[in-house]
Amino acid sequence: MNKTFDRYAGIIFLVIGILFFVESFRISNSAYGSTVGPKTFPIGLGIILILLSMRLIYETFVVKTYKNDSDKESTKLEIKKFLIIFISAALYAFLLEKLGYILSTFLFLLVTFQTMERGKIVYSVLISTLFSVGVYFFFSNLLGGSLPGFPTF
Repeated sequence: MNKTFDRYAGIIFLVIGILFFVESFRISNSAYGSTVGPKTFPIGLGIILILLSMRLIYETFVVKTYKNDSDKESTKLEIKKFLIIFISAALYAFLLEKLGYILSTFLFLLVTFQTMERGKIVYSVLISTLFSVGVYFFFSNLLGGSLPGFPTF
């Protein structure tokens, strides 16, 4: 944790959140077959990003949990984990319509959880399944949205 880095990252994420929020109003109001418009998610994402970045900026000024910047510890970069998650995110975006939301989200979460913490495969499978199926049915049934459900071959 570096106070200066966190402060600048908070400011950058705040600007990105504001851009998401403002620019999402340029998106059309409705989508075919869906009661949830296409701008709903970007607006929510912008609000969440703004709130989290404001908290991060606040913590860099007020909270005393940071060590002195003179006590710089060498931070181990985990490039291998980053590349695995980055490639799996790209594959997720590419395979979303082909495999469907449930299967592609399940696989993405499973790979990500196992990359971050090896072992505990049962918990990873359980959480990945509950999340992907739960979000699909919440979005489809309760909100009336449409997601690619199952693989189309």
